[in-house]
Amino acid sequence: MTALCGLLLCWQAQAAVDPAALVAAARQQVGVTLGYDPRYRRLAYPGGDVPLETGVCSDVVIRALRPQGLDLQVALHQDMREHFRAYPRSWGATRPDPSIDHRRVPNLMTWFRRQGMALPVSREAGAYRPGDVVTWNLGRGQTHIGLVSDRIGVDGVPLILHNIGRGAREEDLLFRFEITGHYRFPGTPEAG
Repeated sequence: MTALCGLLLCWQAQAAVDPAALVAAARQQVGVTLGYDPRYRRLAYPGGDVPLETGVCSDVVIRALRPQGLDLQVALHQDMREHFRAYPRSWGATRPDPSIDHRRVPNLMTWFRRQGMALPVSREAGAYRPGDVVTWNLGRGQTHIGLVSDRIGVDGVPLILHNIGRGAREEDLLFRFEITGHYRFPGTPEAG
């Protein structure tokens, strides 16, 4: 068992992710995180964050999970230290960097998949549950990540809590771009 598996199992034993609390924590960022700033910043470790008024799409997910006891900065860094070759090296990194690795969508996709959280990608709205994590290909090498809301849009499709460039928002986005990943935390009810 790797150190991360030990960390994750310990975290799971303490408290599974509550989808309602995860959605509420993401929604609390709407109207607070008003900007989008992808610049590299040296962050404290553990618990490092950019100023709450700004961030990128991954920061919505990171901030929503911390009150649940899961610090993606720590979890991802621990796994990258032990399994660096399992992660994308699109940025020319030669070693893990706890200031940025957890803020990169492809790294988060790898981490979620390595934790056994990956689900099939679907074009059916009913396959997505509140608190699920979804990733997209925006084109031109850009990726995106967000959380499925507990609110449904006028077309019957769940809204998404995310930051695509104008701050944290809750919008009808699920099927707007190509979905590249669908992830669910252990203990969350399966789609039916």
